[in-house]
Amino acid sequence: MKVGLLDSRAPRLGGYWSAYLKELGVETVTPALPDTEALKLGQQSLPGESLSVQLVMGRILALGRVDAVLVPEWSPVQGDAWSEALTELLTRRISGLPTLIAVPDGGPQLENVAAEVGLRLSQNAGGVRLALERARLHAHPREEMPNLSRAGQATVAVVGPRALLGESWLLEPLRARLEGLGLHAVYSHELPLGDVMKRSERMEMANPPAGERELFGAVSLLGGKGAVKGFLLVSPARDGATGAALERLAAKQHKPTLHLSLDAGAQDWPELEAFRDRVTLGTAAGTTAGEGGA
Repeated sequence: MKVGLLDSRAPRLGGYWSAYLKELGVETVTPALPDTEALKLGQQSLPGESLSVQLVMGRILALGRVDAVLVPEWSPVQGDAWSEALTELLTRRISGLPTLIAVPDGGPQLENVAAEVGLRLSQNAGGVRLALERARLHAHPREEMPNLSRAGQATVAVVGPRALLGESWLLEPLRARLEGLGLHAVYSHELPLGDVMKRSERMEMANPPAGERELFGAVSLLGGKGAVKGFLLVSPARDGATGAALERLAAKQHKPTLHLSLDAGAQDWPELEAFRDRVTLGTAAGTTAGEGGA
């Protein structure tokens, strides 16, 4: 059996699933196209959908002929069907796809799901038990707080879904722009997840979706740090549900806050200069929830 791995850097446990399948002796395949070309495939197949959905779709198509594909689950936000049922919706929208298997990106259910996937792929219970033991060391990647300050630069927190911020090639133009403006950026996907989720316990929403808990927890954790002077909230282009979740967060912030929608190929955001001035001058400006957009 030939199994596709999407070769994304965004999931926390991409290395776990790769190591696990290797221990099972399962042949794996990664996309044969560069990220930019895979995204073009996804845009052609699902025009109008969010950047993150198009990228996943393009990477699946770039795998070629495989029997199954492991698709890391996203942490859902309120009102987003894609993050709640990504594999099911892709299969409904595009015919002829290989079997798509949703796998968790951590959590208490990780090994149970891995065992089910292993039995499905290998039909070897003994091999599955051994593979689980050997892959376990990849299930808890080391996490440390990033450096919150840099000499001569004001610190801003960049908060958004891991499925976007974890794609360094998509984030690079924004990263370079912030550097050029003299801002030191701290990214939410680099924070220790345990600390983020602990801070999310303060969230007032009843039964919040996991994705909104992560976003809230990151803002709460970084908002309490004196070094952090402002927030840049970033959502994938055409992702209305994530954008709305970030708008709700933006409305509650007292530090300078800007919401941007990030798309592939974007190179400049004129509103960042005014945001930089608000941050560096320490202006006590309130959040404008609809500010920004790319």
